[in-house]
Amino acid sequence: MSPPVDLLGELESRGLLYQSTDRAEFGKHLASGMRSVYGGFDPTADSLTVGNLVPLLLLRRYQRAGHRPFALVGGGTGLIGDPSGKDAERQIRDPASVEHNVARIARIFERILDFSGPNAAVLVNNAEWLTRLSYIEVLRDVGKHFSVNMMIQKDSVRDRLQNREQGISYTEFSYMLLQAYDFLHLYRAHGVTAQVAGSDQWGNTVAGIDLIRRSERAETHAMTVPLVTKADGGKFGKTEAGAVWLSADRTSPYEFYQFWLNTSDADAKRFLFVYTFLPLEEIARIAAEHDAEPGARGAQRALARAVTELVHGADGLARAEAATQALFSGDVRGLEEDAVKELFASAPTATLARARLGEPGAALVDLLVEGGVVKSKREAREFLEQGAISVNGERAVPTSTFGEASLLFGRMLLVRRGKKSWHVLRFE
Repeated sequence: MSPPVDLLGELESRGLLYQSTDRAEFGKHLASGMRSVYGGFDPTADSLTVGNLVPLLLLRRYQRAGHRPFALVGGGTGLIGDPSGKDAERQIRDPASVEHNVARIARIFERILDFSGPNAAVLVNNAEWLTRLSYIEVLRDVGKHFSVNMMIQKDSVRDRLQNREQGISYTEFSYMLLQAYDFLHLYRAHGVTAQVAGSDQWGNTVAGIDLIRRSERAETHAMTVPLVTKADGGKFGKTEAGAVWLSADRTSPYEFYQFWLNTSDADAKRFLFVYTFLPLEEIARIAAEHDAEPGARGAQRALARAVTELVHGADGLARAEAATQALFSGDVRGLEEDAVKELFASAPTATLARARLGEPGAALVDLLVEGGVVKSKREAREFLEQGAISVNGERAVPTSTFGEASLLFGRMLLVRRGKKSWHVLRFE
């Protein structure tokens, strides 16, 4: 695909262009042929969060426009720690944990970017070059181009300098030099001429551009995306269970799907521009239909489908939608065992003796009490008479009994009390 005349204009229309070097020159640079563009991600954990997804998808947007994306994982800078956005010193990580995180994060890049074709993505680890630099080399070839006066004006440094209790170590103070050197190395080794990042990285990004200008007498470019916030001012990317991760073993496809499905109306319409590749006309249509019938939550559904498929693939989306439908309807019999484990991992669980299920079977009234679903047999009968109890997707009655043949996967009963309260009864 040939690069569009104005990729930056497309990004701007989606609310994705926050800062950039000379807009006109950058646009000409991108429109004149395939360019190599990089974005960096430090391995502070063994996964990335939805907060990292915007710059990662930005690399994919550049690739779809015909450019070559370089995904840089900071195996070297991760040993130091970026002070940006931090009011205290990061805990230094040992090399083994950083290497572990790097390996895990690499799998995420492989799902989002295309590593084949004429503009195949490239995965690089800055440990390959940063760990080979001597201290003298850094001081002579990098440090001499940096003014301390300029460095202490950076927000993350200035804020820490003014906080006498925390301060900032020389290690984190020097982080800017390492990130700038990344850009210089990629320019020299791979012809990378542009960088994309979150807006909190603008200072580090400009430092790299300046280092290339001073060292190579060359002009490079950069842009940042705005940090995503919620319409109500709340922190984005957090749930009651914690951060929303891009790895299925940390945030399941179902939980990931539900995160997007539960966004507010204002956020859902805005996030369609930021997190999906739907055409602008299609987003406008979805927003108009949503406004006409907000209760149908069309914007949230379109958002959840698009982002879940991007991150977890068609299979992950199918599992998430099947689980969502099963929980809504209460019919869980069609779910696979792995899906059941995932869905009910945090549900109240009780383990009962399998011998309880001998002929002619155990009375459900008793099982509900023993499993902690209700407090007493009287309460159990009241719920059952009201039709408020279902077991394995079927409504139960006060006289219901259950034997071995009733167990889901030969080991459990899934009990729903009311519309949303689920309990797992395991039999061993």
